Amino acid sequence: MLETPHSHHLSTTNHYPKPPIPNPRTKLLHFHSKPTSIISLPPKPHKSQQLHSPHTPNSIPPSPPNADFQQKLIYLDSIGIDFLSLLSSHPPILSTCITSIKSTISLLYSVGLTPPDLRRAASMCPEILTAATSALVPVFTFLLREAHVQGRDLRHVIHRRPRLLICSVELQLRPTLYFLQSTVGVCKVNKLTYLLSCSVESKLIPRIEYFQQLGFSYKDTIAMFRRFPSLFCYSIKENLEPKFNYFVIEMGRNLKELKDFPHYFSFSLENRIKPRHKQCVEKKVCLSLPVMLKSSEEQFRDRLEVFYSSSMPEELL
Repeated sequence: MLETPHSHHLSTTNHYPKPPIPNPRTKLLHFHSKPTSIISLPPKPHKSQQLHSPHTPNSIPPSPPNADFQQKLIYLDSIGIDFLSLLSSHPPILSTCITSIKSTISLLYSVGLTPPDLRRAASMCPEILTAATSALVPVFTFLLREAHVQGRDLRHVIHRRPRLLICSVELQLRPTLYFLQSTVGVCKVNKLTYLLSCSVESKLIPRIEYFQQLGFSYKDTIAMFRRFPSLFCYSIKENLEPKFNYFVIEMGRNLKELKDFPHYFSFSLENRIKPRHKQCVEKKVCLSLPVMLKSSEEQFRDRLEVFYSSSMPEELL
């Protein structure tokens, strides 16, 4: 039992009952209905690994800082993570004990992540390695029970968006899930879990408002995001704005086409939209957005030639 800050002022005749120590092995997740998957915390460390007060008889003193540093360096290196690089990008790793790091990684292994997955996650979001297992378990519970992610898909979900693991369920994940379902009308959020780490106030709502400012009605705007939810991920300044300006100014096309095909914003402006539009202008052919952008380069050239050399109408809608 660790010594309290005032224990040296207490009389030796005053003894207080020791609080019960919870056993992590019995700390399972509980659901209102029968769970499809159960995640438990890592096994309780052996008694020889537990820290004791330096004044407790037969206690084992904690490892010196240098030893802990070396243990973390060797352990992380064993799974291909460069500890020194990690330290420069995420200094808190230095003060996180090796036991906590091992418990976190053991939990990630238990849901299917592999060493390559861990290396990718650590490079994208190093905060994961210093997150306590008690903070990670609620996220997995939320993904399984509320976002309806299948257990076999957890690895893919975390691989694609590691930052989900450090998001608060109450403050981030659940409000975004509710917004996508109730406001936008997205049904299969389990296929769009990467959006759950997006802030409703600072990312989702501003993009809806941006399209309304362009002249789309609220109903049409919501329909666009429901048809193509990845639209929420694009930068307004670097993606949406330049592509919309080119669509209106250079292409001179109707907003209805964007409402029907919001996927337009997923194509490269320089490598796909501009070159193909210019070819259409040269041939005096107006292809619909899906026909112009979705087809392969060879299919696009063939189709362009067919409409150019035939007597068919110049516009294909």
